[in-house]
Amino acid sequence: MTARIDTRPCPVPAWLPGGHVQTLYGAFCAQHPTLHFVRERVDTPDGDFIDLDWCGPGLNPNQRPGGQASPHESGLVGTAARRWIEDADWAALAGGPALILFHGLEGSSLSPYMQVIAHDFRAAGWTVAAAHFRGCSGVPNRMARAYYSGDSAEIEFMLGHVRARLPGAEWHAAGISLGGNALLKLLGEAGTGPHGLRAAAAVSVPMDLPACGRRLSDTGWGRHLYTRHFLRSIRRKIFDKAQEFPGSVDVSRTQSMRSLRELDDLYTAPMHGYRNALDYWTRAASLPLLPSIRTPTLILNARNDPFVPEASLPGSRDASGDVLLHQPALGGHAGFVTGMFPGHLRWLPARLLRFFGTGD
Repeated sequence: MTARIDTRPCPVPAWLPGGHVQTLYGAFCAQHPTLHFVRERVDTPDGDFIDLDWCGPGLNPNQRPGGQASPHESGLVGTAARRWIEDADWAALAGGPALILFHGLEGSSLSPYMQVIAHDFRAAGWTVAAAHFRGCSGVPNRMARAYYSGDSAEIEFMLGHVRARLPGAEWHAAGISLGGNALLKLLGEAGTGPHGLRAAAAVSVPMDLPACGRRLSDTGWGRHLYTRHFLRSIRRKIFDKAQEFPGSVDVSRTQSMRSLRELDDLYTAPMHGYRNALDYWTRAASLPLLPSIRTPTLILNARNDPFVPEASLPGSRDASGDVLLHQPALGGHAGFVTGMFPGHLRWLPARLLRFFGTGD
C-alpha cells in the first residue's frame, strides 16, 4: 500500500504572504498561550541526562514542591524533582491519552509551537511530556556530545521512559522539524517494534536532509537569516563545551562558521560519529525509511516551507500505507498561522488532535 495524500489548505490569512513571512511571524509574533510545566530530570545510560517538562490534568506546578515554575528551570530538579515524582499522583493519569513532544533545532518547551500544542492538548484532557534534547532545556548537559537530527536512539530512550512512567496511558508522539526527522527515523527503523505508540505525527520535517541542508547552506537567506539565528546560541554552547572538554572541538574554526554545512562539517558530524556534513545528512535522513513505517503517522509539511524544498517532499509511493502526507500549499516552517490579525497558532494542535482522534 502507498501513503495517502492530503492537500487540504491551512487557512493562512492574506496579510501573511509567503513562506518566509509565515515562518518568522509564527516564530516571533503570533499569539500563543503561555504554559508552565513541572520538570523531571532523567539520567541516561551513558552518564548524561535529559529533561522532561510535564503538564496535564491535575499536574499544577504551583501545587508541587518547588513552587512557581519559571522558564526552563522549574525548581523541580535534584532532590526536589525526586520528591515531586514520589508525590505525584501518576495513577490518576495512567489510563488517559498522552503525548510526548520533540522540539526542533535549538528549540525547547518554551518554543511557541511547543507551548500551543501542549496547552491545547492539556485542555483536551491529555497528559503532555515536552522532551528536551541534550543541552536544550536551559541547562548544559554533562557530556561533550549534544544532539542531532538522526538520533533515533535518544527518541527511543525517551519513549521508553515515559511509557514506564505512565504504562497504562495511550501514548502518542509528535516531533517538529529536527525532532520530527529523528522520530520518523525511529519509526522506520522499528517497523512494528515495541515503541508502544498508538500514533505519531511529524511537522515541518526535513526528511531529505541533503536537500534541506543545501537549501539552508547555499542560499543567501538560508545563510544570513535562518542559520545566523541558529548559530547565535550554538556557538555559545560549542565554546562552553570546548572549555570543559579541551581538544573535543576546534573552537577557533567553529566560532567563524557561517553556514549549516560548516556547523555540521566541523561539529555535528565528527562529534556524533559521521565523516562530514554530507555523510551525516545522508545517513541521518528519514526519507528512505518512510516505506518501513508501520505506525499510523501524519507527516505535515507546507509546500512553501523555506527550509524544505517542495521537490524533496515524499509522494504517495515514498511512504507506507500507514502514513498520511498532509502537504498544504501555505504555512511556512512550523508556522501555520491562522485567524484575523494578529493571528494565532491554534490550527496546528487542532490538526494533530484530529489525526490522533480519527486517523484523518
